[in-house]
Amino acid sequence: MTVYLKEHEGRGLSAGGFWIYDNEIDHIEGLIEPGDFVHVVAANGYTLGIGYYNPASKIAVRMLTRDANVEINQRFFQMRIENAIAYREKVTGLENCRLIFGEADRLPGLVVDKFADVLVTQTLSLGIERRKDEIFTCLLSALQERGQQIRGIYERNDARSRLLEGLERCNGFWKETFDPCVRICENGLFYDIDVSNGQKTGYFLDQRFNRMAIRPLAKNARVLDCFCNAGGFALNALAAGAV
Repeated sequence: MTVYLKEHEGRGLSAGGFWIYDNEIDHIEGLIEPGDFVHVVAANGYTLGIGYYNPASKIAVRMLTRDANVEINQRFFQMRIENAIAYREKVTGLENCRLIFGEADRLPGLVVDKFADVLVTQTLSLGIERRKDEIFTCLLSALQERGQQIRGIYERNDARSRLLEGLERCNGFWKETFDPCVRICENGLFYDIDVSNGQKTGYFLDQRFNRMAIRPLAKNARVLDCFCNAGGFALNALAAGAV
């Protein structure tokens, strides 16, 4: 099953991107079901790699690998997950962190946050949605090997971007239910997180270092609660002397 691009298209991939838009495709050969793996070939006949296809989305193909000879199977996903976890283990630690962040970990459409012994996932593409049971099993296995016991996975699939993939918006437990409230320790402070009702995946883990940076000013009445909606606002404000 092969997707052939129009002439002069595919430049986004050449620049390091992961997406092929529907208007870049010239024609398709073979019978392809939504979510299937496809080879992507440029107009000059050069094979650009393998991705998964979704005719319902403007992003028609999300690339998984540039190696056209790789077999996409459970071992493939296991290796991708192992690499992502090994990186977090080295850089941030595994207690509370974003374990997998879509294209950054070469798993487009998948987000996984870890809060102590709970995982919160977002499957934002059809290709990942179709294979989530296999992927989640690999994820639990990789964490268990590192002594990380997980009591459950909660799916936060209420993102509007799922509608663009032809997927429903829904939340819920993957397999067994559990208490969705979890206490985490961050920078010496304890937070009670409700992963089923909090914003997005329950809590903005990516703001940990911003919260650490502003902590010395916590007694200053002028300090704003600026981490819930703004990314780097706090640090920018500090640099400008606004806080």
